[in-house]
Amino acid sequence: MTDKAFSFLGTLDRLFSYPAAQRHNGAKKMNLLKAATAALLMSISATVFAQAAKTPEPSPAQIAQWRAAAEEGDAPAQWALGFSYAEGRGVSEDNAVAAKWFTKAAEQGYERAQYYLGLMYDNGEGVPEDDGTAIKWYTRAAEQGDVNAQFLLAYKYEKGTGVAQDDVAAVKWYTKAAEQGDATAQSGLGDLYADGKGVPEDDALAYMWWNLAAAQGNEKARQGKDSVQERMTPAEVAEGQRLSRECLAQEYKGC
Repeated sequence: MTDKAFSFLGTLDRLFSYPAAQRHNGAKKMNLLKAATAALLMSISATVFAQAAKTPEPSPAQIAQWRAAAEEGDAPAQWALGFSYAEGRGVSEDNAVAAKWFTKAAEQGYERAQYYLGLMYDNGEGVPEDDGTAIKWYTRAAEQGDVNAQFLLAYKYEKGTGVAQDDVAAVKWYTKAAEQGDATAQSGLGDLYADGKGVPEDDALAYMWWNLAAAQGNEKARQGKDSVQERMTPAEVAEGQRLSRECLAQEYKGC
């Protein structure tokens, strides 16, 4: 692959790593889940696609270079080719072909392909809709640190969507995403601590996570913080603020 082709692939790679606080804005074209979860989950990865639309469309030569590398087993090229087919960039949109290349990359352990393949199975795009297979690929991506997969897996466990409801598992995956700075996951943790779901009820920790998420612009977290503060003593609020400062200083790790 040429340096130019690698440069465009690097652009896609960076787009898929956009901060979670930005990732949850806007509306994604794919309806990720049905019923009550659809409205929230439609926003996941919206900024990725909005930003991708602003990048130069890959040229036929770049597509050919990715295809050649993908056919030789190069996982990043397989993911880039799949992304191109999923979005119809440089090639005609074809979800079945996208799923084919995502699968090849995912089976080699490429986490972003695993996450996106999970989305495709979740929505029945290019593959039969299959909750179990979606969860499998989300889990593999989440275990490798993909913050998108960690958040979505946590949300699914919290709501019991496509998987047995499990607050402890929701706390686990929200925490992993929250430690990467995901404001929506931090807000979700605030909810669980406030309600004592999957963890002992703790207003100070609920305040801390909501405070941290609100500082990143999460409106739901701001409302949660204001609400829990009404039932807290001044000393408890001071403790929540102290925990917030410490957690921020630790870059959200081990809070």
